[in-house]
Amino acid sequence: MKFKEIEENIYYCGLNDTDRIIFDELIPLEHGTTYNSYLIKGSEKTAIIDTMYPPFCEEYLKNFDENNVKNVDYIIANHGEQDHSGSIPALLDKFPNAKVVTNAVCKNNIKEMLLVDENKFITVKDGDTLSLGDKTLKFIMAPGVHWPDTMFTHLLENNFLFTCDFLGAHLPFENLYSKNDDELVSSAKRYYAEIMMPFRTMCKKYVGMINELNPKMVLPSHGPLHNKPEFILNLYKDWTADEPKNLVLIPYVSMYKSVEEMVICLKNKLEAKGIKTICFDVIEDDLGDIAMNMVDAATIILGASMVLASPHPAIANVAYIANLLRPKARFASFVGSYGWGGNLFGKLGEMLSGLKVQVIEPILVKGKLKEADYKLLDDMAQAIYDSHKEAGLV
Repeated sequence: MKFKEIEENIYYCGLNDTDRIIFDELIPLEHGTTYNSYLIKGSEKTAIIDTMYPPFCEEYLKNFDENNVKNVDYIIANHGEQDHSGSIPALLDKFPNAKVVTNAVCKNNIKEMLLVDENKFITVKDGDTLSLGDKTLKFIMAPGVHWPDTMFTHLLENNFLFTCDFLGAHLPFENLYSKNDDELVSSAKRYYAEIMMPFRTMCKKYVGMINELNPKMVLPSHGPLHNKPEFILNLYKDWTADEPKNLVLIPYVSMYKSVEEMVICLKNKLEAKGIKTICFDVIEDDLGDIAMNMVDAATIILGASMVLASPHPAIANVAYIANLLRPKARFASFVGSYGWGGNLFGKLGEMLSGLKVQVIEPILVKGKLKEADYKLLDDMAQAIYDSHKEAGLV
């Protein structure tokens, strides 16, 4: 495959993976993903920024031969996770004089995970620079988006910023650049929700920093390149803002339709009050879509059937994921149905213990809904409305 020239002596040498259906054995992928790698030829030295996911290593290395790359001096590792750094050992075999340039935390990760020898590293700190002759790389430490070892690389002469996972998307492409369309927005938001949302405060910090740098181009390690960076930066500004939207998210599981009836009834009551409400059957629907809607939701309500006196495992998984992702929701509650008893809401509440939310009085019914239960749903809808109004969301 011929490398794609971005600007003179700067090339894209990554690969699409349209067959991958799940990421980190957790995150469903709608379109697959990309593993972005970049080659920079200076007047004196040549550098690679980020490498390749190991299953594609053979194809990746072959492309260097086909593009007549005879020598590489530096392999810049912005992050140690193997979808970016996994081909470093093979590259060092191919280019034995090359050095791995990274920060101390990432260096330790690569040594432990890839067994790269200590003598192969050049360790850099925040603000350090590396000359390629007529091109200069400056390193910016960016821990928390999304590993402690993450850094950005700024190509000063071209004002290109290589951001690794930050500002990326699981979206394969034929042309290099983002179309800034609905597909990009959806993929980037889903990616943000699943990978970056737990680090929202750090994301906000680096969005501000990148705005100040005003790069000509942002080049992430997944998804298309941003040659109009303000588009993705404005999306992140919205997603990382402290204020949620006037939105209620209701993931649910319903074994015998009682919980589903509660959820549908509550959705209708909330929407009649002007509150957008999105419901997901966690058995049928995509966990990634649920995560994506957590980005904006002011209220999260979990609807749960019970299995052996405990929450159904499918809804427990959603509660666990929500606790990990730490969305900016202000309010939470539960609706559920049981047959013979147990501790449904206590256990779900424990799973959400990391969220800073006000809990609205939950509703638990035995079996099918009765007349009094519909009145409780009225009260819950009103309590949610009042909470949203007090928060200035309605």
